[in-house]
Amino acid sequence: MDGVLGCFAGRFGRVEPRRAAAGFVTGLLAELEIKTCWQLAEQAGHARPDAMQRLLYRAVWDAEAVRDDVRDLIVGRLGDPEAVLVPDETGDLKKGIHTVGVQRQYTGTAGRIENAQVAVFMTYAGRHGHTLIDRRLYLPVSWTDDPDRMEAAGVPDDIGFAKRWELAADMITAALDAAVPARWVAADEAYGNSGSFRSRLRDLNLGYVLAVSCDHLVPLDGGKARCRADQIAAGLPATAWQRRSAGTGSKGPRLYDWAWLDEVTTDTDPGDHGRHSLLIRKNYTTGELAFYRCWSPQPVSLATLVRVAGIRWTVEEGFQAAKSQVGLDQHQVRHWNSWHRFTTLALAALAVLTICAADSHDRDDDPSRHTMIELTVNEIRRLINTIIIEPARHLTHRLHWSGWRRQHQLRARRGHHTRRLNLELQP
Repeated sequence: MDGVLGCFAGRFGRVEPRRAAAGFVTGLLAELEIKTCWQLAEQAGHARPDAMQRLLYRAVWDAEAVRDDVRDLIVGRLGDPEAVLVPDETGDLKKGIHTVGVQRQYTGTAGRIENAQVAVFMTYAGRHGHTLIDRRLYLPVSWTDDPDRMEAAGVPDDIGFAKRWELAADMITAALDAAVPARWVAADEAYGNSGSFRSRLRDLNLGYVLAVSCDHLVPLDGGKARCRADQIAAGLPATAWQRRSAGTGSKGPRLYDWAWLDEVTTDTDPGDHGRHSLLIRKNYTTGELAFYRCWSPQPVSLATLVRVAGIRWTVEEGFQAAKSQVGLDQHQVRHWNSWHRFTTLALAALAVLTICAADSHDRDDDPSRHTMIELTVNEIRRLINTIIIEPARHLTHRLHWSGWRRQHQLRARRGHHTRRLNLELQP
């Protein structure tokens, strides 16, 4: 915890926001039911939530610089030249229309169209571990075409509409500019179906294994022919399939049947001399198929592409850990800066758990490694709460916060009642 908190302590010009940030990250790691400014302030021993709210709204500090510091710390511990960058989006269900980026839109969190805020995150996955290292908030056209709404939410003037694949490409480019070691990109079909996204990755000389839809048209014979991915799969003989593991899951190796077609070409860039291919995954029990467009600047093996395809799931594990362990989805903020500050501090809290897990996994001298599973981020957070975090449990402090909450809620109730009565009395 000292290493993570210390890596960005110098970003605060005053001691008060620096202490508030340390208390904020510690509170995100605490065993709190809800992790809003009120609960985090109570956990930190404050008498009011003002310091935590000021940290997110008005304090002077650069969330992007803190994100860079946390990313550099993570890469310094997990850095791997064969690492995979995995972008993906997640949504937080919201009420109302004023929270930045909110509109009715599809989100995989709910599996349907809901009133939600969507953001694109990126995972860094290497042989020593994986965690989220960057984020971009998605602003729909309904926001970017409404200057008054953008101004009210504090969105900078230079922010315009960007597709989700463009946000992912922006994060990948920023990581490479910061000398983050990585060789591959893996993503689902929302990104793989974009020819522009694939072209950007080739320009960056990054190999990729990107999922595509079953009706994706694959160029063959130098681009002279185009065939649907599922039609290609239907025409493959039984000898084309090989059973390989896409990685180890909680229940053992994740075995699938794989077919690999390396005669795929490009129909957009004649000067591209990399290796294009189509990778097909089949569930050997249900027959369900998945398709991947692959590219690498140098020849690679099927085992390598299968490994990269399997690593895509680390972003889902990252979302689950970030939301369940450090409250990534529990922010109650409306403004642009506040959202970026909250998510940055959540990434810092997640980095604490990730680095602790990596350190414990690398301890070859631990005699218990043969009698129990390795420490997980969930178990590490429990131990942090038991050993390090000392919650403020003084009776006077708890009673003070109970009274403060009820007083604040009474003022809010009276305000709502007054507003409702005024509306009803209007002619």
